[in-house]
Amino acid sequence: GVGKTSIAKSIASALNRKYFRFSVGGMSDVAEIKGHRRTYVGAMPGKLIQCLKKTEACNPVVVIDEVDKMAHKSIHGDPQSALLEVLDPEQNSAFLDHYLDVPVDLSKVLFICTGNSIPREFSSALLDRMEVIEVSGYMAHEKLEIAKRYLMPKARTDTGVTEEQTKIDEEAINTLIRAYCRESGVRNLQKQIEKIYRKAAFKIVESLPSKKEVVEVDSKSLADFVGKPIYTSDRLYNTTPPGVVMGLSWTSAGGAPLYLEITNRFRGFNNIQGSLMATGSLGKVLNESASIAYSYARVYTMQHFESKISPLVESTLHLHCPQGAVPKDGPSAGIAIVTGLLSLVLQQPVRQATAMTGEVSLKGKVLRVGGIKEKILGARRAGVTCVVMPEENRCDWDELDDVLREGIQVHFVSHYTQ
Repeated sequence: GVGKTSIAKSIASALNRKYFRFSVGGMSDVAEIKGHRRTYVGAMPGKLIQCLKKTEACNPVVVIDEVDKMAHKSIHGDPQSALLEVLDPEQNSAFLDHYLDVPVDLSKVLFICTGNSIPREFSSALLDRMEVIEVSGYMAHEKLEIAKRYLMPKARTDTGVTEEQTKIDEEAINTLIRAYCRESGVRNLQKQIEKIYRKAAFKIVESLPSKKEVVEVDSKSLADFVGKPIYTSDRLYNTTPPGVVMGLSWTSAGGAPLYLEITNRFRGFNNIQGSLMATGSLGKVLNESASIAYSYARVYTMQHFESKISPLVESTLHLHCPQGAVPKDGPSAGIAIVTGLLSLVLQQPVRQATAMTGEVSLKGKVLRVGGIKEKILGARRAGVTCVVMPEENRCDWDELDDVLREGIQVHFVSHYTQ
């Protein structure tokens, strides 16, 4: 819902070329791309030859949609490997379709592949033939403009109501974006706006012919049209106690704060080493990151606060990430876990309205992470005023819009001791 297909259509329009789109989501048969041999009953050419036939052009813009959901290997072959010949500029000048059995020149075709992510099983050879462009999600003010300029006029046309009959104020749209539609794109926002106009149209028709009703929607009456808010608050704690720290996570719906709670479960018996257990639907990488952070926290405490190290070496500590039904993974919570452990040991709360993201190594190095724009968006929604991030991410911060950076103080660190 961030406009990948719309961008492809705009490229075709700007270049004055024909546009063709086909989806490879769930495709497991190589013949869909390479065509069937004519010896089979019902044989037909592959999608690329069909594209050239339909567009009647040798240089169309071809969008290969949902390329990340294509099957990797099956009894019918490997479609990802079949795409290598299509996308490789050194080979596609003589693309061989099994049905035609003659070379076809695809070198003039502009291929645009779209997907929601790059899965681990995705072919590295195929990825090497592509130039990856990440399309990030929209900010709140961008969604507001899209809603006012495009989504609302389209919904009015579809439902048959006029601008004078239905009035939605700007604050209602902002509430809709903030409390109902936090995904990266605007697809869910479009559904909610269409729902408002459908209910408004029903009220207008219901009032006829006795009177001509004007439906006004503001932030107070919004719940009557779209239901109760889905998202209420991003702040799990107004004031974080010792052992609680706010990290930043990246999700498919954008960034969000990730609270980490650490408590002293019980003190071990004689000759029993301290340990750390983790809960909250944590993935393998995040569990490894927690183990590294625990090891570094013990070393750091021994070097700087030796008299207070007993909870780390004699007790079982419990690390928990709330919202246990939501899977969480990745290394970017490393420095947050270390900070949470030190906060518990020293019984000092972390500075309020502060969030941090960054991978930590066993020697305390703070390493680069991804998704900075989405994480900053999540931090702004949670009211964060100070963010700690790796020094290597300074270039990502500099690329952000001034609107996004305003009001947030950032500390760049290359080592945890900073």
